[in-house]
Amino acid sequence: MTTLSSAATVLAVDAATDHTRGPAAARVTLVEYGDFECPSCRQAHAAIRILLAHYGEQVRFVFRHFPLREVHPHAELAAEAAEAAGAQHKFWPFHELLFAHQQQLDEKHVRQCAEQAGLDMARFTNEMRDHVYLQRVQEHIEGGRRLHVRATPAFYVNGAFCDVSFGVEHLHKAIDVALAGQD
Repeated sequence: MTTLSSAATVLAVDAATDHTRGPAAARVTLVEYGDFECPSCRQAHAAIRILLAHYGEQVRFVFRHFPLREVHPHAELAAEAAEAAGAQHKFWPFHELLFAHQQQLDEKHVRQCAEQAGLDMARFTNEMRDHVYLQRVQEHIEGGRRLHVRATPAFYVNGAFCDVSFGVEHLHKAIDVALAGQD
């Protein structure tokens, strides 16, 4: 079992390697371990956009990769590609495109997403060929494993696991509780 202090260490946001939306000083940090090929992650993705619009500057969202390679054969490729897009400061537009085209995440279609996102294609091609970002993806996976993540999406609200098995509305409740506890 992961201790609270070890979970806090794993969940600590690193500005150098994490992809975040919202202010660093937000009262609530929502971390998702997700998989671009996971249908449940796509459903959650739509709900997260609404949630972030609702809470505004009170919530910072962090997306980390947890590709379930055994059941989603293109998820790791998509995660690597998202990291390559992030290196060109286009993680979030690329993130949107991957979920929008979730049924087509093979190499050809991921490349089309990269072109649509306006990436430097020579750089993207070289970085993907050399698997420049595979280690970062694997570090995210390892962090998730240390937290005992087994399925996606997996959410943490201010470091506490939030079970969304029965609906993403549990995130709203957990965020409301976290905000109320900080007054």
